[in-house]
Amino acid sequence: MVRRLQVGAHLRALRRARGLSREQAGYVIRASESKISRMELGRVGFKERDIVDLLKLYGVVDQAEHDRLVVLAREANAPSWWQAYGDVLDTWFQNYLDLEQAAELIRTYEVQFVPGLLQTDAYARAVIRLGHGNARPEEIDLRARLRMERKKLLDRPDAPRLWAVLDEAVLRRPIGGRAVLREQIATLIDVCESPNVRLQIMPFESGGHAAAGGAFSILRFPHEELPDVVYIEHLTSALYLDKRDEVDNYAAAIGRLFIEAKPPADTPKFLTHILAEIDAGRI
Repeated sequence: MVRRLQVGAHLRALRRARGLSREQAGYVIRASESKISRMELGRVGFKERDIVDLLKLYGVVDQAEHDRLVVLAREANAPSWWQAYGDVLDTWFQNYLDLEQAAELIRTYEVQFVPGLLQTDAYARAVIRLGHGNARPEEIDLRARLRMERKKLLDRPDAPRLWAVLDEAVLRRPIGGRAVLREQIATLIDVCESPNVRLQIMPFESGGHAAAGGAFSILRFPHEELPDVVYIEHLTSALYLDKRDEVDNYAAAIGRLFIEAKPPADTPKFLTHILAEIDAGRI
C-alpha cells in the first residue's frame, strides 16, 4: 500500500506539473478519469505499460527517475508479508499492516488493551478470544501468530519509534486472568529499556484529558510525499484519516497527552507498583 501511495503521489505531481487533467491522462492509457484518480490515491495496482505511457506523457526523460518509478510500481504489486494470514484478516486491517511496516514513527493512545506491538502471546490470545469468541482453535492460533509476527517490526535495524500512552485502566483489566496480566506488565517493564519505545501511563488521578474520545494511532513515514495517517479502529471497521486539518487535530491531542501523562522515566516504577497489587490479590 505504501509503495502504491508513493507511486500515486509521484504520478499526481508529474501530471499537475504538466498542467494535464485526469481525463487527458486516462485517454493515453485507455482508462477513465476515475481510474487515474484511484491510481494517484494508491487504491489500485499498476500495470507497467500504463506507468511507462504516463511517464512519457508527463515528459520524464531522466532515465534514473523513470527506472525508479517503474521499480516502485513493481514493488507495489508484490504480495504483502501478511498474505499467509489472509484467511483471518479483515480487508480494512490489511492496509494498516502495510502502513505499520513502513512507518518511521507510531504514536498511539490506548484505553482498552495493551498495543498489539507490545502484547505477549498469552495476552494476545486472550484479546483475540474476546473479539472472536466463536473462532476455532486453529484460527485463534493463526491470529496469534500474525500478532507475534507483527512484533518483529520493533526488532528490525530500521525499526520505527513507538510512542505509546496507556490509560491506567489497561493495566488493571485482567485480560486472560491475573497470571496473563502479570506476565504482560512484566514484559512492559522490559520494553521500557528499548531505545525505540517510549511508554507513558495516563493515571486515574489525572481526571479528564485531551483524548477522552477514545483510542487512536498516528503513523508517520520516511517519505516526504506521504502525509501522516490517523488510524481509528472500530469493532467491525476502521477509519484512515490523512486530511491535514484532521491529522493536525489528532496530533495536537496526542501532544497534550504526552504532557499530561506521567513522564516515561516514571513508567517502570508505576508498572512495578501494579505488579505488587496483582501479587497482593488487589487486581
